[in-house]
Amino acid sequence: MSHGLNHATSAIRGATLKLIAVARIALRQQWAYKADFLFRTCFLILILYVLGQLYSAAYDGDHGRVIGGFTLRQIVWYLVFTEAITMAGPPVGVRIEEEVKNGEIGVRLTRPLSYVGYHYAAYIGEGGIRFAVLLLAGALIAWPSVGAPQFGGGLPAYLGLAVLGLTLSYLMTAAVGLCAFWVEETRGLEFVLQKLQFTLGGLLIPIDLMPDWLQRACAWLPFQAALYLPARIGVKFEAGALLQAAAVQALWIAVLASAVAWIYRRGVKKLNVNGG
Repeated sequence: MSHGLNHATSAIRGATLKLIAVARIALRQQWAYKADFLFRTCFLILILYVLGQLYSAAYDGDHGRVIGGFTLRQIVWYLVFTEAITMAGPPVGVRIEEEVKNGEIGVRLTRPLSYVGYHYAAYIGEGGIRFAVLLLAGALIAWPSVGAPQFGGGLPAYLGLAVLGLTLSYLMTAAVGLCAFWVEETRGLEFVLQKLQFTLGGLLIPIDLMPDWLQRACAWLPFQAALYLPARIGVKFEAGALLQAAAVQALWIAVLASAVAWIYRRGVKKLNVNGG
């Protein structure tokens, strides 16, 4: 029994090290795409400038005014936090679709590494460096506009929840990408998913500012756990709310991971049956 436990532990350690290696390779590769970093940074700056002007008009430039529980400073930093998570995610759904369509997935399946795990490690590796750059760029816009942040313990909490938020975004996108086993194109499904994340995830408007019926609907969906919960904790830190947010994220990660695993198994079975 002890031998079996040691073997299982060694297997888990080996798989973990492989995934870490994949994440490191993906991270190093991202440094080569300086044009992509520049484009994303400029786009983020433009979005934050426009939204900052809109919210400033809504608040009449009064930094002490509170709307929906948020001050102007909190709203602007909230936007920085949500945009950094959203724009950091690589297009994993498109990559999975292409691998299924061109047959490359057959090569991936022969490698001693989980297919879903491989893409997750690459996603975190690429997304991690993008996230750091975008967060810094957003801070350079928000700080001069509305002043220094007042995080308290919110920043470390936000960073931790942001990793879980990226994980949720990966799982939702991967689930859509894996639908390529059955449909020719998944771009339309991914477009719908992105729009749901933008609206029901609280990307541009905190869920607190939405109508009550919409807030209740968002509470039952995973989108708010990816964007709204990390950003809200970042600007309005509360220990109790942090634990609740982490629990909600963990629950949705478990649900979505199970869904992705089920879709993947069914897809691979279909691939084998059809001789793909």
